[in-house]
Amino acid sequence: MSTQRPERVQEAIRQEISKIVQHEMKDPRLGFLTITNVEITRDLRYARVFFSVLGELKDKRLALKGLKHAKGYIKDMLKDRVTMKFIPELEFKIDESYEHTKRITDILDKIKGETKESEKGDRGDKEV
Repeated sequence: MSTQRPERVQEAIRQEISKIVQHEMKDPRLGFLTITNVEITRDLRYARVFFSVLGELKDKRLALKGLKHAKGYIKDMLKDRVTMKFIPELEFKIDESYEHTKRITDILDKIKGETKESEKGDRGDKEV
């Protein structure tokens, strides 16, 4: 099997699920939802679908519940759009990479600010 095939399948599934969620589903729990990534197993039987949602943790959990509820509908829609022998089982996961990156950036900014304050204090002691 080509190493490019899983990547092509992942991207095709990501794009189609995005279109389905944005244009064909009327569930209010899926308001500000973005499909960020799809990871598919080598045998193409299982796909982990990552998504992000603007809002609080409560909003993310509601969106996850909405996606799980609509899993059969989404899978059925994929059958008509993605040419595969079978459509993989879908598992939805909240994508926490943005929050993780933001947390790291905030910590680095705090350290940077503390370093600048420390340098100001050191320079103040050395004035002649």
